[in-house]
Amino acid sequence: MINSGIMSSKTDMWSTPQWLFDALNTHCHFTLDVCATSENAKCKEFFSLEEDGLKQKWEGICWMNPPYGREIKKWVKKAYESALGDAVVYALLPARTDTAWFWEYVKDKATIEFIRGRLKFGDGKGTAPFPSMIVAWGIGQDLFNFTVEGINDGKAGKTRR
Repeated sequence: MINSGIMSSKTDMWSTPQWLFDALNTHCHFTLDVCATSENAKCKEFFSLEEDGLKQKWEGICWMNPPYGREIKKWVKKAYESALGDAVVYALLPARTDTAWFWEYVKDKATIEFIRGRLKFGDGKGTAPFPSMIVAWGIGQDLFNFTVEGINDGKAGKTRR
């Protein structure tokens, strides 16, 4: 099963919580999941690991939940560059504001919605060991001109005090 290792340090793939995707998709109507497997794809159209979304052209309204390891910078850069073209891209990312990729491709270049608490990814038993954020890139749009039920009302997980 694809999620069997989702919560361990053995993988950098964290399966998007279905409730979170559904809440965003209600407003965004995603057309393409740019980084998926056939088991965890959130859209009918998706780029598989074999197709390598980094090598494809992103168009439409894209969803991205990339691997969270060392490769994340490549995915965030691709999202930023794709939004300069024909795509609107929403991404579920770890809230790592101390990273180069955050400063180069997110800060002042995207709309950010920080998620209160910690998410429970896939079928993991506990919450993630890091905070998360939704980042959106797109030309001339208020990409969060809606309220997403559940994101910051405690549904995400426990908030550390």
